[in-house]
Amino acid sequence: MEFSNINIVDVLPGIFLVTASVLAMLSIAIKRNHIFIFVVTTTSLMGVFLYLIFYASNHKFNVEPLFVIDGFGTFVTGLIVMSALAVSLLSYAYFEQREERKEEYYILLLLATLGSDILVISKHFVSFFLGLEILSISLYAMVAYLRKRNKSDEAGLKYLILAAFSSAFLLFGMALVYSASGSMDFSGIASYVASNPTLPLPLFAGMCLLVVGIGFKLGVVPFHMWAPDVYEGAPAPVAAFIASISKGGMIVLLVRFFDQINGFQYPVLVLAFACIAVASMFIGNILAIQQTNVKRILAYSSIAHMGYIFVAFLAGGELGKEAVSFYLVAYFLTIIGTFGVIAILSDHDRDAELLDDYKGLFWRHPKIAMVMTAMLLSLAGIPLTAGFVGKFYLITSGANAQLWWLVIVLVVSSVIGLYYYIRIIAMMFEKMEGTDELALHPRLYLINLITLVVISVLIIFYGVYPQGLIDRIRDFLY
Repeated sequence: MEFSNINIVDVLPGIFLVTASVLAMLSIAIKRNHIFIFVVTTTSLMGVFLYLIFYASNHKFNVEPLFVIDGFGTFVTGLIVMSALAVSLLSYAYFEQREERKEEYYILLLLATLGSDILVISKHFVSFFLGLEILSISLYAMVAYLRKRNKSDEAGLKYLILAAFSSAFLLFGMALVYSASGSMDFSGIASYVASNPTLPLPLFAGMCLLVVGIGFKLGVVPFHMWAPDVYEGAPAPVAAFIASISKGGMIVLLVRFFDQINGFQYPVLVLAFACIAVASMFIGNILAIQQTNVKRILAYSSIAHMGYIFVAFLAGGELGKEAVSFYLVAYFLTIIGTFGVIAILSDHDRDAELLDDYKGLFWRHPKIAMVMTAMLLSLAGIPLTAGFVGKFYLITSGANAQLWWLVIVLVVSSVIGLYYYIRIIAMMFEKMEGTDELALHPRLYLINLITLVVISVLIIFYGVYPQGLIDRIRDFLY
C-alpha cells in the first residue's frame, strides 16, 4: 500500500487532534488539572476549525489509497469539529461538579472526533473501519464514564456488545464485497459494479451485511434497540455526541459510498433503504410519544431524524447532497443544544431527564426555558427555525427525485412528532409556585448559558436567513 506524496499541511486536522490527545495524556501523567485539559481541547478544536475555514475550504486532494479531501468532506469535518467544541464547552461545567476523575474524558472526546473525521473523508474499506473503530472504542468508555450511576455500566455494556456485533457484520460484508470485486477501494468497487448490471450473489450478500452494520451504527429501525438505553445511561454531553457527531460521520460515508458505486441503479438496495427510512420515521415518532424520560424521547426522535435524512440520501444528486449537508447543520445544532439544556439542569446525582424536571421551568429559569423551546421547535420543524428549512430542503430533494411516498411519510410522521415536543414545552410553561436555584458556580453556569444562547441564535438565524448557509454549502460542494 503506497501513499502519494502529500504536504504535511494537508493533514493538519488529524495531526492537531492526535497531538492534543497525546498532550492531554502526558499532562495527566504529570499532574491532573481539569482546566488545563479543557483549554487544550477547546484550543485544538478551534485551531482545526480555523484551518478548515482559511486553508482547506478550496483545497482538494487525495491521499491514496485511503482518503479523499474534497469540499463535502471538508464541510462536514468543520461541522464535526465545531460540534465537538460545543460538546466540550458543555462538558466542562457538567463534569466539574462530579467526583469522578474528569481529565480522561477529553482524551476520549478528541479521539472520537478524530474517528468521525476519518469516516467523512474515507474512500477505502481500511480507512472506513479504522475511523469507525477509533470512534466506537472511544464511545464505549465515554458512555460508561460516570460509573457510580446505576445505569451507566449497563449502557456502556449494551453499546459495547451491539457495536461489536455491528462491526462484525461490517467486516464480513467488506470481506464478501472484496471477494467479489477484488478491491477495497470505493472506486475499484464502483468499476466492478458498473460492469455487472445485476448484483452477483457474493456482492449482494456483502451489501446486505454492510447495510445491517451501518444500520446499527445509525440506530435506525430495525437496528435501534440500543439507542434509548444508551442515551439514558450516558452522560448528557456524551449522548449529544452520539446523537450528532457519530451518526453524522456515518451518514456522510454512506452518501459517499452509495454515490461512488451508483447504488441507485439497484432497485433492491433503494427499496431496502426506503423501507428502513419509513420504519424509522414512523416507529421512532410513535415510540417517542410513549416515553416519560426526556433522554429516551430524544433517542427515539434521533431515530426518526435519521429516517428523514434518508429521504435526501435516496434522492441523490446535487440537491440531495445539499439537503443532507444543510439538515446535518440544523440537526447538530439542535440536538446538541437540547442535551446542553439537560446538562445545565443536571445535578451531582443524576441528569435532568424526567418530564417532571421541566415542570414550570419557565417560571424558575426563563432563559433556559426559552433556549429549550427554541431547540424543541427546531426539532419539530416549526417555521423560523433551522429545522423547518432543513425539512423543507429534504422534502424538496425528495419531490425533485419523485419519491412522493417517502415525502408523504416524512410530512405525516413529522406531524406525529409534534406531540411529544409540544408536551415538553407545555410542561415548561405550566404555572408552578416557588423557585429553585441551579447548584452551579456562576462562572460555570455562564459558560454553558453563552454556548446555548449562541446555538439558539444560529438556529433562529438560519431559519430566518438560510441563504447564507446554503451559499456556503454550495461553495464547498462545487
